[in-house]
Amino acid sequence: MPAGLLPIIYLAFISLGLPDSAIGSAWPTMAPSLGAGISWVGVVTMIISAGTIVSSLMSVRVVERFGTGRVTVASVALTAAALVGFSQSQAFWQLCLWAVPYGLGAGAVDAALNAFVAVHYESQHMSWLHCMWGVGASGGPMVMAQCLERSTWSTGFLVLGGIQVGIALVLTLSLPLWRDRKLPRVSGRRAGREAAIGAAPEAALPRGEAAHGAGARALPGATAAAGAGEVPGAAAASGAGGTSDGTRGKLPARRTRAQLLRIPGVKAVLVSFFCYSAFEATCGNWAATFCTLARGIDAQTAASWAALFYMGITAGRAVSGFISLKVNDRNMIRLGQALIAVAFVCVLMPGDTALIAGLVLMGCGCAPIYPSTIHATPARFGEELALELTGMQMAFAYIGSLAMSPLFGVLAQFVGAWIYPWYLVLFLVGMVVTGERLNGVVRLRERARA
Repeated sequence: MPAGLLPIIYLAFISLGLPDSAIGSAWPTMAPSLGAGISWVGVVTMIISAGTIVSSLMSVRVVERFGTGRVTVASVALTAAALVGFSQSQAFWQLCLWAVPYGLGAGAVDAALNAFVAVHYESQHMSWLHCMWGVGASGGPMVMAQCLERSTWSTGFLVLGGIQVGIALVLTLSLPLWRDRKLPRVSGRRAGREAAIGAAPEAALPRGEAAHGAGARALPGATAAAGAGEVPGAAAASGAGGTSDGTRGKLPARRTRAQLLRIPGVKAVLVSFFCYSAFEATCGNWAATFCTLARGIDAQTAASWAALFYMGITAGRAVSGFISLKVNDRNMIRLGQALIAVAFVCVLMPGDTALIAGLVLMGCGCAPIYPSTIHATPARFGEELALELTGMQMAFAYIGSLAMSPLFGVLAQFVGAWIYPWYLVLFLVGMVVTGERLNGVVRLRERARA
């Protein structure tokens, strides 16, 4: 990888996180000015999530056609346009309209960059990549809080949109760095043979899962056909006529989603992603509302406190990048879940200090879960399937956001915002159960090869 490419990828993830928490932190102020109810923000997040689901599932075709670099530039430009549109919205329906390009812009780049880093970089870089997302996600509410204090929420979205435009220009200038950087692919001959026998590939486990180093890489393309022993993977050559970042050329034969779902462990990891994303989205989007309505904190202070969750994610991912040099992905996920359990107790305790500690610890707990799960994807299921399965994982993650965060808004309006921590604990339980089921599949696979 060229030395200048990794900072560019980091910058793209700052861009991805920057607007994610802005709506949630501004909503207590936005809702009255737009004539909207407290739960209506769920409609906006549902539209955004629907767009990200569509673009995540289409990410394989889009990246093959245009390349990771160009997809990244286009996605950031779309989110910049959406944020500027938010700033000019005078009615709730206009906010919904601009949510469409926002969602489409976020999904494809999320799946493409996650798969790209999982294949080409070590585990610590995945943690630091998502730390950069946390930089953006914690910066969004801070920018919004300053604008609410000095002006209005419209100014906040305009400032955020301007920052996105600047990032898009930098990414455009970086396009030559993406040349010939491609993801492994399944050869048409091999994929056809596997489809004919109904087999699903299962990757050889990496040294990082079997031993101590989560950052250790799996053998490239190592897979096993079900019931047919281990078959070394062969990535298809990119062929002539590739795009500027080398991801175009002879297209691979793809498995159907039904075939992918038959791979042992895939269903468990998808449900785990659903629960994680539901937890993170609900926690971030509704922290300010919980602080305001359930704990009696003023709106400006609550907007700043909502950033504590994302600051916890950011700091946690910076630290977990170093921890992952010694601890494998599996145990990094368990560590995060344990921290979330401690955070849950803190949020239930009386007093502002305990609440602040709880929000920070929730972010620290979330920190290693997402990047460690993504980084393990090519090792568990094969590098040549990394983009397809990452796209599916992103889609299930966005479905979690789409369904569960708006549902809390409805419950908060009709039951009360006090249910916030109890609602979140349901998803923690789901993460633990499905995560341990996936670990069981991995252990069986290890014993079968022993």
